[in-house]
Amino acid sequence: MDIQSLRILNLPADRAELKTLKQGEFVRLCGTVYTARDQAHKRIAAAIAAGERLPFDLNDAAIYYCGPTPAVNGQIIGSCGPTTSGRMDAYAPLLTEHGVSVTIGKGVRSPEVTAAIKKYGAAYLIAIGGAAALYQACVTACELVAFPDLGCEAVYRLTVKDFPAVVGIA
Repeated sequence: MDIQSLRILNLPADRAELKTLKQGEFVRLCGTVYTARDQAHKRIAAAIAAGERLPFDLNDAAIYYCGPTPAVNGQIIGSCGPTTSGRMDAYAPLLTEHGVSVTIGKGVRSPEVTAAIKKYGAAYLIAIGGAAALYQACVTACELVAFPDLGCEAVYRLTVKDFPAVVGIA
């Protein structure tokens, strides 16, 4: 499959466009995604519960379940493959309710996450496990956003181009 022939999904995503996605459809992502794993999700959920300022605007945000490794030798980012999405399922409905429109990871989602995605017009995209070098090549910019003490699990803002994914839930 030629990646250039895939449908482009610009991020942040337009909710109307998300409604046109079909399960199993291949897409290529272009735009802004935020990395966040377990501990970042826990802190974001706690901030929501406490009414505190969030480290980034959740409205229409795309979150990539990834803990990138440090960049070396002039790279923009190190290895940045997906992690198992189910580890974020305890937090995903809350973040979706508060505006997250796209999540990207690998594996199945719980019925609660699926229901939240459907209710709020969001989408879950599946990234390919074991393709960290491919995804690394799709990152054109990387900026630390929050929680530097978490190391590779900190939140980073990535600009991506031609990042391949498969629609898992829409």
